[in-house]
Amino acid sequence: MIRIKNRNEVLLMKEGGQLLSKIMEKLKKEAVIGKTTIELDTMAERLVLDCGGTPSFKNYNGFPSTLCTSVNSEIVHGIPSKYALKDGDILSIDIGMFYKGFHTDMATTLPIGEVDPEILRFLKIAKKSLKRGIKKVHPGNTIGDLGNTIQRCVESAGFFIIDGLCGHGIGEELHEDPQVLNSGKRRSGPELKEGMVICIEPMISFKKTEIKKMPNGTFVTEDGSLSAHFEHTISITNNSYQILTDIS
Repeated sequence: MIRIKNRNEVLLMKEGGQLLSKIMEKLKKEAVIGKTTIELDTMAERLVLDCGGTPSFKNYNGFPSTLCTSVNSEIVHGIPSKYALKDGDILSIDIGMFYKGFHTDMATTLPIGEVDPEILRFLKIAKKSLKRGIKKVHPGNTIGDLGNTIQRCVESAGFFIIDGLCGHGIGEELHEDPQVLNSGKRRSGPELKEGMVICIEPMISFKKTEIKKMPNGTFVTEDGSLSAHFEHTISITNNSYQILTDIS
Protein backbone atom coordinates (compact mmCIF):
# COMPACT_ATOMS: atom_id res chain seq x y z
CA MET A 1 0.00 0.00 0.00
CA ILE A 2 1.31 3.43 -0.96
CA ARG A 3 1.26 5.78 2.01
CA ILE A 4 0.20 9.39 1.42
CA LYS A 5 1.82 12.02 3.66
CA ASN A 6 0.09 15.16 4.84
CA ARG A 7 1.66 18.60 4.68
CA ASN A 8 3.08 18.49 8.21
CA GLU A 9 4.64 15.09 7.61
CA VAL A 10 6.30 16.30 4.42
CA LEU A 11 7.62 19.34 6.27
CA LEU A 12 9.19 17.07 8.89
CA MET A 13 10.75 14.97 6.16
CA LYS A 14 12.09 18.11 4.50
CA GLU A 15 13.64 19.22 7.78
CA GLY A 16 15.37 15.86 8.11
CA GLY A 17 16.34 15.84 4.46
CA GLN A 18 17.99 19.25 4.65
CA LEU A 19 20.05 18.11 7.64
CA LEU A 20 20.99 14.93 5.80
CA SER A 21 22.07 16.93 2.75
CA LYS A 22 24.40 19.04 4.91
CA ILE A 23 25.90 15.86 6.35
CA MET A 24 26.49 14.53 2.85
CA GLU A 25 28.30 17.74 1.85
CA LYS A 26 30.69 17.27 4.78
CA LEU A 27 31.29 13.63 3.90
CA LYS A 28 32.05 14.48 0.27
CA LYS A 29 34.84 16.81 1.38
CA GLU A 30 36.40 14.02 3.47
CA ALA A 31 36.33 11.39 0.71
CA VAL A 32 39.96 11.75 -0.39
CA ILE A 33 42.93 9.53 -1.17
CA GLY A 34 44.05 7.63 1.94
CA LYS A 35 40.78 8.00 3.85
CA THR A 36 39.28 4.68 4.92
CA THR A 37 35.62 4.01 4.41
CA ILE A 38 35.23 3.13 8.10
CA GLU A 39 36.56 6.60 8.97
CA LEU A 40 33.84 8.12 6.79
CA ASP A 41 31.28 5.91 8.50
CA THR A 42 32.40 6.97 11.98
CA MET A 43 32.14 10.62 10.97
CA ALA A 44 28.70 10.08 9.45
CA GLU A 45 27.29 8.43 12.56
CA ARG A 46 28.55 11.26 14.76
CA LEU A 47 27.02 13.89 12.46
CA VAL A 48 23.66 12.09 12.35
CA LEU A 49 23.49 11.74 16.12
CA ASP A 50 24.65 15.33 16.68
CA CYS A 51 21.69 16.71 14.72
CA GLY A 52 19.17 14.63 16.63
CA GLY A 53 18.72 11.79 14.17
CA THR A 54 19.54 8.11 14.14
CA PRO A 55 21.11 6.15 11.26
CA SER A 56 18.47 4.51 9.08
CA PHE A 57 20.71 1.72 7.82
CA LYS A 58 22.49 0.63 10.99
CA ASN A 59 21.01 -2.68 12.19
CA TYR A 60 18.45 -2.63 9.35
CA ASN A 61 18.20 -6.28 8.28
CA GLY A 62 21.53 -6.81 10.04
CA PHE A 63 23.47 -4.08 8.23
CA PRO A 64 26.29 -3.01 10.57
CA SER A 65 26.98 0.60 9.58
CA THR A 66 25.60 4.12 9.12
CA LEU A 67 26.84 4.43 5.54
CA CYS A 68 26.82 2.18 2.54
CA THR A 69 30.22 2.80 0.93
CA SER A 70 30.45 1.07 -2.44
CA VAL A 71 33.77 1.26 -4.31
CA ASN A 72 34.28 0.75 -8.05
CA SER A 73 32.41 -2.46 -9.00
CA GLU A 74 30.34 -2.48 -5.81
CA ILE A 75 26.84 -1.28 -6.67
CA VAL A 76 25.08 -0.83 -3.30
CA HIS A 77 25.23 -2.01 0.33
CA GLY A 78 29.02 -1.81 0.51
CA ILE A 79 30.11 -2.19 4.13
CA PRO A 80 32.61 0.39 5.47
CA SER A 81 35.99 -1.14 6.23
CA LYS A 82 39.68 -0.40 6.59
CA TYR A 83 39.91 0.00 2.83
CA ALA A 84 41.83 3.22 2.08
CA LEU A 85 40.58 5.13 -0.95
CA LYS A 86 43.03 5.13 -3.86
CA ASP A 87 43.74 7.49 -6.72
CA GLY A 88 41.36 6.61 -9.56
CA ASP A 89 38.68 4.96 -7.42
CA ILE A 90 35.04 5.93 -7.57
CA LEU A 91 33.07 5.86 -4.32
CA SER A 92 29.31 5.71 -3.79
CA ILE A 93 28.16 7.14 -0.46
CA ASP A 94 24.60 6.17 0.48
CA ILE A 95 23.14 7.51 3.73
CA GLY A 96 19.75 7.50 5.42
CA MET A 97 18.55 9.19 8.59
CA PHE A 98 15.51 8.70 10.83
CA TYR A 99 14.48 12.11 12.18
CA LYS A 100 11.31 13.11 14.06
CA GLY A 101 9.52 9.95 13.00
CA PHE A 102 10.51 9.82 9.32
CA HIS A 103 13.34 8.54 7.14
CA THR A 104 15.11 10.33 4.30
CA ASP A 105 17.70 8.75 2.04
CA MET A 106 20.26 9.99 -0.49
CA ALA A 107 23.35 8.89 -2.39
CA THR A 108 26.12 10.23 -4.59
CA THR A 109 29.13 8.79 -6.43
CA LEU A 110 32.44 10.61 -6.33
CA PRO A 111 35.74 10.39 -8.22
CA ILE A 112 38.77 9.98 -5.97
CA GLY A 113 41.89 11.79 -7.13
CA GLU A 114 42.59 11.69 -10.87
CA VAL A 115 40.00 9.70 -12.81
CA ASP A 116 39.87 8.88 -16.52
CA PRO A 117 37.74 11.38 -18.50
CA GLU A 118 35.43 8.61 -19.73
CA ILE A 119 34.73 7.61 -16.13
CA LEU A 120 33.94 11.23 -15.32
CA ARG A 121 31.47 11.20 -18.23
CA PHE A 122 29.98 8.00 -16.80
CA LEU A 123 29.40 9.72 -13.45
CA LYS A 124 27.98 12.79 -15.17
CA ILE A 125 25.45 10.66 -17.07
CA ALA A 126 24.40 8.81 -13.90
CA LYS A 127 23.76 12.12 -12.15
CA LYS A 128 22.02 13.52 -15.23
CA SER A 129 19.69 10.51 -15.36
CA LEU A 130 18.56 11.23 -11.78
CA LYS A 131 17.84 14.86 -12.70
CA ARG A 132 15.91 13.76 -15.79
CA GLY A 133 13.88 11.29 -13.73
CA ILE A 134 13.07 13.92 -11.12
CA LYS A 135 11.84 16.34 -13.79
CA LYS A 136 9.19 13.78 -14.81
CA VAL A 137 7.70 13.83 -11.30
CA HIS A 138 4.25 15.40 -11.08
CA PRO A 139 0.75 14.14 -10.36
CA GLY A 140 -0.68 12.08 -13.20
CA ASN A 141 2.63 10.72 -14.43
CA THR A 142 3.55 7.15 -13.54
CA ILE A 143 6.50 5.26 -12.09
CA GLY A 144 6.99 3.86 -15.60
CA ASP A 145 7.39 7.38 -16.97
CA LEU A 146 10.25 7.99 -14.53
CA GLY A 147 11.96 4.69 -15.28
CA ASN A 148 11.64 5.09 -19.02
CA THR A 149 13.18 8.56 -18.88
CA ILE A 150 16.11 7.36 -16.75
CA GLN A 151 16.72 4.37 -18.99
CA ARG A 152 16.72 6.41 -22.20
CA CYS A 153 19.15 8.94 -20.70
CA VAL A 154 21.61 6.24 -19.63
CA GLU A 155 21.42 3.99 -22.67
CA SER A 156 21.61 6.83 -25.21
CA ALA A 157 24.99 7.71 -23.66
CA GLY A 158 26.30 4.17 -24.09
CA PHE A 159 25.92 2.96 -20.51
CA PHE A 160 23.58 0.47 -18.86
CA ILE A 161 20.83 0.28 -16.25
CA ILE A 162 21.50 -2.30 -13.54
CA ASP A 163 18.50 -4.61 -13.49
CA GLY A 164 17.14 -6.03 -10.26
CA LEU A 165 17.73 -2.99 -8.03
CA CYS A 166 15.48 0.05 -7.73
CA GLY A 167 14.24 2.98 -5.69
CA HIS A 168 11.34 2.95 -3.26
CA GLY A 169 8.73 4.80 -1.29
CA ILE A 170 9.88 6.21 2.05
CA GLY A 171 8.41 7.71 5.21
CA GLU A 172 7.81 6.15 8.58
CA GLU A 173 9.51 3.07 7.12
CA LEU A 174 12.79 3.16 5.23
CA HIS A 175 11.38 1.10 2.37
CA GLU A 176 7.73 1.56 1.47
CA ASP A 177 5.65 1.01 -1.66
CA PRO A 178 5.98 1.66 -4.52
CA GLN A 179 9.10 0.20 -6.08
CA VAL A 180 10.65 2.90 -8.27
CA LEU A 181 12.24 1.18 -11.25
CA ASN A 182 15.01 2.69 -13.37
CA SER A 183 13.55 1.28 -16.58
CA GLY A 184 10.11 0.60 -17.95
CA LYS A 185 7.33 1.66 -20.27
CA ARG A 186 5.63 5.03 -20.32
CA ARG A 187 2.19 5.16 -18.72
CA SER A 188 2.86 1.96 -16.75
CA GLY A 189 3.01 1.30 -13.02
CA PRO A 190 1.49 3.27 -10.13
CA GLU A 191 0.33 6.81 -10.79
CA LEU A 192 2.08 9.60 -8.93
CA LYS A 193 -0.18 11.47 -6.52
CA GLU A 194 0.19 14.48 -4.25
CA GLY A 195 1.55 13.42 -0.87
CA MET A 196 3.59 10.49 -2.13
CA VAL A 197 7.28 10.53 -1.16
CA ILE A 198 9.70 8.39 -3.14
CA CYS A 199 13.41 7.76 -3.52
CA ILE A 200 14.61 7.87 -7.10
CA GLU A 201 18.00 6.18 -7.38
CA PRO A 202 19.54 5.27 -10.73
CA MET A 203 22.19 2.55 -10.47
CA ILE A 204 24.12 2.15 -13.70
CA SER A 205 27.09 0.17 -14.98
CA PHE A 206 29.91 1.04 -17.34
CA LYS A 207 29.40 -2.21 -19.28
CA LYS A 208 26.48 -4.56 -19.76
CA THR A 209 26.60 -6.93 -16.79
CA GLU A 210 24.63 -9.00 -14.34
CA ILE A 211 24.64 -8.39 -10.59
CA LYS A 212 25.97 -10.68 -7.90
CA LYS A 213 25.21 -10.63 -4.19
CA MET A 214 28.27 -11.24 -2.04
CA PRO A 215 28.13 -13.27 1.20
CA ASN A 216 28.21 -10.02 3.24
CA GLY A 217 25.16 -8.66 1.35
CA THR A 218 27.00 -6.23 -0.94
CA PHE A 219 25.79 -6.17 -4.54
CA VAL A 220 28.56 -6.08 -7.16
CA THR A 221 28.76 -6.19 -10.95
CA GLU A 222 29.41 -9.75 -12.03
CA ASP A 223 32.17 -8.85 -14.48
CA GLY A 224 33.84 -6.18 -12.34
CA SER A 225 32.45 -3.24 -14.34
CA LEU A 226 32.32 0.12 -12.63
CA SER A 227 28.99 1.14 -11.10
CA ALA A 228 27.53 4.53 -10.15
CA HIS A 229 24.60 5.40 -7.89
CA PHE A 230 22.78 8.70 -7.26
CA GLU A 231 19.66 9.23 -5.13
CA HIS A 232 17.31 11.88 -3.76
CA THR A 233 14.17 11.78 -1.65
CA ILE A 234 11.35 13.46 -3.58
CA SER A 235 7.86 14.55 -2.51
CA ILE A 236 5.06 14.90 -5.05
CA THR A 237 3.26 18.25 -4.68
CA ASN A 238 -0.09 19.35 -6.08
CA ASN A 239 1.44 20.23 -9.45
CA SER A 240 5.14 19.28 -9.38
CA TYR A 241 7.78 17.97 -6.97
CA GLN A 242 10.09 18.98 -4.15
CA ILE A 243 13.57 17.55 -3.56
CA LEU A 244 13.72 16.99 0.19
CA THR A 245 17.42 16.09 0.30
CA ASP A 246 18.89 19.05 -1.60
CA ILE A 247 20.30 22.25 -0.12
CA SER A 248 21.68 23.64 -3.40
